[in-house]
Amino acid sequence: MTPKLLTTLQTYDFPQFRGDVMAGVTVAMVAMPLSIAIAIASGASPAVGLVTAIVAGFLISLLGGSRVQIGGPTGAFIVVVYGVIARHGYDGLVLATLMAGVILVLAGLLRAGNLIAFVPEPVINGFTIGIAIIIGSSQLKDLLGLATGPVPAEFIAKLEVLWAARGSFNPVALGSGLAALVLIVGLRRLAPRLPGLIVAMALVSGAVALWALPVDTIASRYGELPRHLPMPTLPTITLARIAELLPSAFVIAFLAAIESLLSAMVADRMIEGSHRPNAEVLAQGWANIGSALFGGLPATGAIARTATNVRAGGKTPVAGLVHAVTILVVMLLAAPLAGYLAMPALAALLLTTAWNMSEPHKWPHYWAAPVSDRVLLVLTLVLTVLADLTVAIGAGVALGLALRWHGKRLAAEEWSAPER
Repeated sequence: MTPKLLTTLQTYDFPQFRGDVMAGVTVAMVAMPLSIAIAIASGASPAVGLVTAIVAGFLISLLGGSRVQIGGPTGAFIVVVYGVIARHGYDGLVLATLMAGVILVLAGLLRAGNLIAFVPEPVINGFTIGIAIIIGSSQLKDLLGLATGPVPAEFIAKLEVLWAARGSFNPVALGSGLAALVLIVGLRRLAPRLPGLIVAMALVSGAVALWALPVDTIASRYGELPRHLPMPTLPTITLARIAELLPSAFVIAFLAAIESLLSAMVADRMIEGSHRPNAEVLAQGWANIGSALFGGLPATGAIARTATNVRAGGKTPVAGLVHAVTILVVMLLAAPLAGYLAMPALAALLLTTAWNMSEPHKWPHYWAAPVSDRVLLVLTLVLTVLADLTVAIGAGVALGLALRWHGKRLAAEEWSAPER
């Protein structure tokens, strides 16, 4: 369970350092607006997204089992985090994240990282598509510029609130969001090496500020971002609170382990390497403990940011450390600039993230799978959207293992890591 950083430093040289620095800075430019958008969509303040990317991102690269993994807040957690904050408050989320970190540390020490092979692929695909649907629906308010009160976490109730607010539709907000969406997709295809997210956010948000368009921004809704990291503190811990938050902590731990290991597997294919699953799970545990102590969000390995790191020339965990330090420097020196980010542009960013998470290019393959796999995927998807992620994961894994037992296939099946 030795961290990859210690291994790679044995043969480290200046050309590798130069490539890691360039890659780390590039990934930081992608991670900053995404971290802010994920925090807002989760029902938290924008600043905690940056705090999570800095603290958890640094620890994941420092202690992780992958050469190129980039960690931080991810879209997969939005559903869980939003629900925990709605039911237990932000302090409850911090405690649940701390508990999840402890669970992951224990899982890493017990070498549970290898058990990912026994989670049925249709379950992972089902709850991933379900999460993508929930993320997409949660961005309609800002994309359309609707004026509503607090939006409920439940999918149907959320749609009812949005429909009731249809009279407040803001065409300028929709135009800003669509412009950002076109720029994000267009730049990604035409200039993949360019930090398209930053360019798109800057152009649309700059136009909103320059022409004083009637569109919400981070500053108008949340005020100016702080220019410092908070001091580490422990949340309020009681036995009753622990028992109340334990199910949420297990879901956070499960998602962090699954997402980070899938990301590491995708990275292995890109660099023709191999990661250390138990070291990776252990790193996720310490990263979530660290994030919680600084009042941050749950964190895990981020597939899109990891892929960006590889394409930008990242070779070792030093790139991840540089990514975290770069975000910290920007936060210390230029945090007020983030206040100009337009909310519809951030909504467009998360809509793009949700679409990529759902992997539409793989839908025909899912439909051609055996009937049992299709039933498992649809069941997990529906339960994720209409019930609860805890129920969806529990029912999906239980049914999947039952189907394996019935088919006398108890051994871990081979499957390809989703390229999210």
